[in-house]
Amino acid sequence: MKIAINIPIINKEEISAVTNILKNDALTSSASQGGKHLQEFERVAASFVKSKYAVAVNSGTAALQAALHALDVKRGDEILIPSFTFVATANAVVSTGAKPVFVDILKENYTIDPDDLEKKINKKTRAIIPVHLYGNVASVEKLSKISKQYNIPIIEDSAQSLGTTYKGKHTGTFFEMGCYSMYPTKVMTAGEGGFVVTNNKKFRDKLLMIRNHGMVHGYDTRMFGLNLRLPEINAAIATVQMKKLPNFLKLRKKNADLLSKLISDLNIILPTQKKNENVNWYLYTIAIEKRDKILKKLNEKGIGAVSYYSIPVHKTPFYKLKTKLPITDWASSHVISLPIHPGVTPKNIEFIARTLNEIL
Repeated sequence: MKIAINIPIINKEEISAVTNILKNDALTSSASQGGKHLQEFERVAASFVKSKYAVAVNSGTAALQAALHALDVKRGDEILIPSFTFVATANAVVSTGAKPVFVDILKENYTIDPDDLEKKINKKTRAIIPVHLYGNVASVEKLSKISKQYNIPIIEDSAQSLGTTYKGKHTGTFFEMGCYSMYPTKVMTAGEGGFVVTNNKKFRDKLLMIRNHGMVHGYDTRMFGLNLRLPEINAAIATVQMKKLPNFLKLRKKNADLLSKLISDLNIILPTQKKNENVNWYLYTIAIEKRDKILKKLNEKGIGAVSYYSIPVHKTPFYKLKTKLPITDWASSHVISLPIHPGVTPKNIEFIARTLNEIL
């Protein structure tokens, strides 16, 4: 038995959508508004997260890059981000010429620590990028106060939190812009892709130019841009997947609830939802002593458990900083994510729980 940590759930609807494009339609479009399938996806995506605008791009990383350029982030600027995240958050900052400044996290849900963040604000701080890690909600109310007090815009890294809400409002829609990923292992996929949401028309218009070499009509480049366009095939897959997303999320919650029930007596820290949160259960992440030993035993049993992230960004060879981030260091040596995606059956969940019981 092999149980992967996450897999794309693809069937005949996605295959049919791709086949129809290959037979009948243009594969991509350099028009300012994009092709018809891309525009349809943007309508569906904006409707799902209840945002005025959605601008689709070709990856979650591209979404972050586009949002940073829409804020006119430049060399010499500093962007406050957590180190306990996928490296794309930091790489997107570096790609603009700006400097990522790493902030510690909260032990309770692995998201950015507002108190540590506030200590690191200075004259060069241009933006804040909180990450809704594992689908958990960052401290949006405290971050909002900081943003207003210091007049610093916020870009939400919602790559892992599509479908997560706080007080009925979707992550990604609390601040200036929110960035999502549609990588194959996310809660829904485009094959590869991402999108940015905003309620600000000025940002939306800039994002449309940024994803298309700064152009509006043909070769009339008006600002810096890149080819960040999402091909029509990917947009069509994403449209089908977005319509299935509510059911995907329902199955993830069902699996998470069952797993929590079965392992609640073990000496581990279970993931929890805070008041008014409805998380998407992208990654069911526990914290445990002797993590590496237990992770190895789980993998030997065919359980695709993974440690996200055993090396925080500030300790990777490229960044290699001596920043003191004690909770980040603790989390990187204690967390294990367990499979609960829609392809995981109740029998699989029981096997995971039984295996953990045996190991411990």
